[in-house]
Amino acid sequence: MTDAPLPPGSTIGILGGGQLGRMLSAAASRLGLKTHIYNDTPDAPAFHVAAKGSVGDYDDLDAVARFAKQVDVVTCEFENVPAAALEAASAQAQVFPPVKSFEVAQDRLVEKDFVSGLGIAVAPYAAIDTLADLKESILRIPPRALLKTRRFGYDGKGQAWIHTPREAESAWESIGEAPAILEGMVPFERELSVVTVRGRDGALRFYDVVENVHKDGILDTSTVPANIPAALEREAQAIAGKIAEALGHVGVLTVEMFQTGGESPALAVNEIAPRVHNSGHWTQDACLVSQFENHVRAICGWPLGDVARHSDAVMTNLIGSDADSWRQYAAEPGTAVHLYGKAEARPGRKMGHINRISPKT
Repeated sequence: MTDAPLPPGSTIGILGGGQLGRMLSAAASRLGLKTHIYNDTPDAPAFHVAAKGSVGDYDDLDAVARFAKQVDVVTCEFENVPAAALEAASAQAQVFPPVKSFEVAQDRLVEKDFVSGLGIAVAPYAAIDTLADLKESILRIPPRALLKTRRFGYDGKGQAWIHTPREAESAWESIGEAPAILEGMVPFERELSVVTVRGRDGALRFYDVVENVHKDGILDTSTVPANIPAALEREAQAIAGKIAEALGHVGVLTVEMFQTGGESPALAVNEIAPRVHNSGHWTQDACLVSQFENHVRAICGWPLGDVARHSDAVMTNLIGSDADSWRQYAAEPGTAVHLYGKAEARPGRKMGHINRISPKT
């Protein structure tokens, strides 16, 4: 293992074969790098564009080790890769981001403790291990509150809103009585995210802050520039940088935040994602170097690329049957279409996205 930059022709191993792995593979190919995908099912979208693919369970540690032995560096396209799999991979190749980033992001309670321990504001929260915990905590964290499983769950899954104490028992049952965290509702004016990238040498770059809108727990649109003052944008980027530094992160790190309103707007961190992120897809068409290419650059030890935005952008997710309108989007001026090659469109499934680009304001 060496700290020297990986030259063109090297192979990046990616644990996970979804759309993020697909777009990472496409970005790597621009730099003359190859990718080898490891996924637990054979129909993964990333297999369509990668140089090589392996199918195996993430808890098959021998298979993960064999995969890692064939590549020059390993990364992940989703944060819930089992810790044992990361350890098996790291015995054969360097793994970036480092294991610590995944340990923190995989458990919502650990994540909240970590971020708040840095002196960064988060929503009020409490650990929930039993129904009794929930009934007691709901009195300290008044409804409206959100009950979330500590592990797994995304796009609104593994979550239940509690509006009155009477709903505690049904909410607890709805998440399968799994270890959880109760979060108080933050009265936010807008949802923001900061996509940052940190190199092996500690260099930090920040893409412009993004304003996000969710529908049914799934990201609907990401708009840049966000409608916030420049001072608040700098503060949001400083928060993201502080988290990346504390983790010793390498690669893209996305920090989702709430912005409260009023005369003195403030920021509270919602979640972190130690990977390329849906709210950064606009960078593919509005920046010279996308989040995907910069993640590749970072983990391979290359200089980080230009994160400056040359255009304004609105990214819109194509969920389920939305992707059936691809002809309409393809004919729309100023619109870039990105489809993920998934075989079946299901309700709630991300099938692609579009980036609507306009002159920078």
